Amino acid sequence: MEKTKRTQGQGPLSAAVAEALADALAGSALEQQDVLVRMHEDLKRALQKPVEERHWVMVIDLRKCVGCHACTIACVAENKLPPGVVYRQVVEEELGTYPNVAMRFIPRPCLHCDEPPCVDVCPVNATYKRVDGVVVVDYDRCIGCRYCMNACPYNSRYFDFGFSQYDDSPQADGLILGREQASVLEDIPIFEYGETRVRRREDSPIGNVRKCHFCLHRLEVGELPACTTTCIGRSTYFGDSNDPDSLVSKLIASPNVMRLREELGTEPKVYYLL
Repeated sequence: MEKTKRTQGQGPLSAAVAEALADALAGSALEQQDVLVRMHEDLKRALQKPVEERHWVMVIDLRKCVGCHACTIACVAENKLPPGVVYRQVVEEELGTYPNVAMRFIPRPCLHCDEPPCVDVCPVNATYKRVDGVVVVDYDRCIGCRYCMNACPYNSRYFDFGFSQYDDSPQADGLILGREQASVLEDIPIFEYGETRVRRREDSPIGNVRKCHFCLHRLEVGELPACTTTCIGRSTYFGDSNDPDSLVSKLIASPNVMRLREELGTEPKVYYLL
């Protein structure tokens, strides 16, 4: 009887504790929103400001990157990139000494330097830095001299030689998807820099230098860069560093932040968390 009374007495208390615990869990779930939601809110706030008051930056947490290359593939799909052109390569680095070794993966887009050496060497001013900090290429002015490729200390620029994914594909009667049929996929328009272009020979961007542009065509319609939204580990962050309340502003103030080859004085706007 004593045991029964004790159990019955604990019933209301247990229910109250369970209810309080459920409320606490619900509250913490609301607080721990997906970082993509947070960055979308930051992006909307930034787009309400004049373009000259924004400064786009990217932060990559190397502790979270698993080297899946999802960002690279997303970039290729978004920008219809041909063979030999990769806007976002992932560099693999081996750390330690055998048998105590580990791998570190370093995504490396264009770093959009505040002091870009590529801009200074362009003889026709085809590459320049916008007021919001994004370094871009004017395909209609680029003459393909590739001086900027030599000047870039991060190897972040690529030349479009006009190669096709289907150059070596067979072509014969009866093939379900031969070279001619498959190549129509390359006639899909690209929308880099907010311009609609179809990649054809003797026309830009073939014969031009190409690079990451932070998906400006997406930003201007309120969408984050493709690499940011497809990162499975949520290791890539993007936003306006001129907004003190943005997520990226808080991250670049971390003590464990670094930038590549800072000694060159290029002031890159892609930051890494170690």
